[in-house]
Amino acid sequence: MMDYATFCDEVAEFLGTDKLDPDISLLDQGLDSMRAMNLAMEWEELGIPLDFADLAQVPTLAGLWVLVEERRGS
Repeated sequence: MMDYATFCDEVAEFLGTDKLDPDISLLDQGLDSMRAMNLAMEWEELGIPLDFADLAQVPTLAGLWVLVEERRGS
């Protein structure tokens, strides 16, 4: 099971950066629509319960993690 730090690291690596601010929109940190679609597909492969619509509605790492935790029932 992935924890919050690993989740943040995975997204940062995907975007080719060392660190992301969890409270700033990923769109403002280099995420474009094509990368968002690819990231959503990667999450699906990893069993992370997020999709492209989630990125559009909740574009911060902190907000997305809340969704992950809710959907996992944690």
